[in-house]
Amino acid sequence: MKITFVSNYINHHQIPLSNVLYEHLGENYTFIQTEPMEEERVSLGWSLQALPPYVCCAYEEREKCEQLVMDSDVVIWGGLEDESMLQPRLQAGKPVFRYSERLYRTGQWKAISPRGLRKKYFDHTRYRKDEVYLLCSGAYVASDFSIIHAYPDKMLRWGYFPPCKEYDMEKLWAEKIHTPECKEILWTARFIALKHPELMVELAEELAKSRTDFHITMLGDGELRPTIEQMIRDKGLEKFITLTGIKKPEEVRQYMEKAPIFLFTSDKQEGWGAVMNESMNSGCAVIANRMIGAVPFLINHGENGYWYRKSDAKALKEILTPLLDDRELCESIGKRAYKTIVEEWNPRMAAERLLQLCEDVVAGQKPQIRWESGPCSKAEIIKERS
Repeated sequence: MKITFVSNYINHHQIPLSNVLYEHLGENYTFIQTEPMEEERVSLGWSLQALPPYVCCAYEEREKCEQLVMDSDVVIWGGLEDESMLQPRLQAGKPVFRYSERLYRTGQWKAISPRGLRKKYFDHTRYRKDEVYLLCSGAYVASDFSIIHAYPDKMLRWGYFPPCKEYDMEKLWAEKIHTPECKEILWTARFIALKHPELMVELAEELAKSRTDFHITMLGDGELRPTIEQMIRDKGLEKFITLTGIKKPEEVRQYMEKAPIFLFTSDKQEGWGAVMNESMNSGCAVIANRMIGAVPFLINHGENGYWYRKSDAKALKEILTPLLDDRELCESIGKRAYKTIVEEWNPRMAAERLLQLCEDVVAGQKPQIRWESGPCSKAEIIKERS
């Protein structure tokens, strides 16, 4: 079985999955990179010193990549604007698994655009009866695609799968910064509007009204950083918040390993949010906005983490306070979060389940959904306002 995966570029969120596929398929697996990584991602430490052996660059070997897309038994196609390589395969009726984040990140009301609907019909809806399936990289993807009547009963849960580490949880938690004097709270993202870094400053201000036994570390940089620095000074919160600047992916994981609590404050424009996987894998008790794509797939509220609806410091404080006050509760939530990743939402599980579906397709069968949860299980339609 020959499988080709096409996306804009390979990165540390996709390599673990690709490595498992390559382990199973060898030279019958190819990852096509369609463009060089943009400078912003390179500055964040995403670049690779050397590409894995299964990567083929379309901007260097266009004809070879076009032939791979046409000849492979199954093609997995990422959310690329330029579909010129894919169109001949679709027209030939050959199997394709598309993977996609949301169509309408800023609001489903945009679906009323006639021009947009025409493009969505051309790209998606007209293949509703063909061998084209959708891997939904986020809990609200299925809802978006249901609006345009695409992929009926052919939408599967998917996501991003960064490296999954195995830890001795007892040892890891013994080293987390959760003492009577100080509980560490971690936040990491670009300092841009959709990530809402200001909410962390507002939360610190609210917490500081009644306690001093906490510290917030914020990793990252961006256009809003000067604003956040000024907010911290104006509110006199310097001793409660530390801004570290940009950290490489492996350094971010080291911070997560030390932090008992992780806050994820992005809004619904966050298609997936791989820091969710990473923080849960690091045994953190996570509190996250429910509109983030990964949250409804990964979090069972009150069991392996918490989600919130209202982006308000007082509401966040109410959820956070029991974790600050009860180390045993915080530890049990963090350990169950870890279990969620190592037992189900990890690269190996995702790759091996995807391979089973591909085997069904190659055998001329409709992919059989064998799992009730996790990667490749059925993607239910979750409304934004549900």
